[in-house]
Amino acid sequence: MTIDWPSFTPWSALMGGLLIGLAAAGLLMFNGRIAGISGIVGGLLSPKPGDVRWRAAFVMGLLMAPTFYLLWQPLPDIQSSASMPTLIAAGLLVGVGTRYGSGCTSGHGVCGLSRLSPRSAVATACFMAMGFAMVYVVRHLL
Repeated sequence: MTIDWPSFTPWSALMGGLLIGLAAAGLLMFNGRIAGISGIVGGLLSPKPGDVRWRAAFVMGLLMAPTFYLLWQPLPDIQSSASMPTLIAAGLLVGVGTRYGSGCTSGHGVCGLSRLSPRSAVATACFMAMGFAMVYVVRHLL
């Protein structure tokens, strides 16, 4: 593995992480909700009364972020060596995994770990280990 040092962007990564942390902390402090994206989107698919506005606002914020990014810099090129069917299958598997794991990387990895949740620590360790294992299998064994 090599790092493309000219394209390495630690400041934008730091700012992105800071914004994610602020959004998660703000949602918890002001709304009492965990910023798990799969749970937020899942709540939009099966809405409860009085629960749609904040979920829709959060998702709109996620969708509008690239537009605001464009005010300062052009969007980076998207490069993928995977085919569209592979990407669709991967997305569906992630969705199934978030249901079985009772949350996603943002819910367990960002919010759960910051609250020192043992369940989130185990879930994060499991999905990171499986991610590492799958990359190894796909890149080196197949």
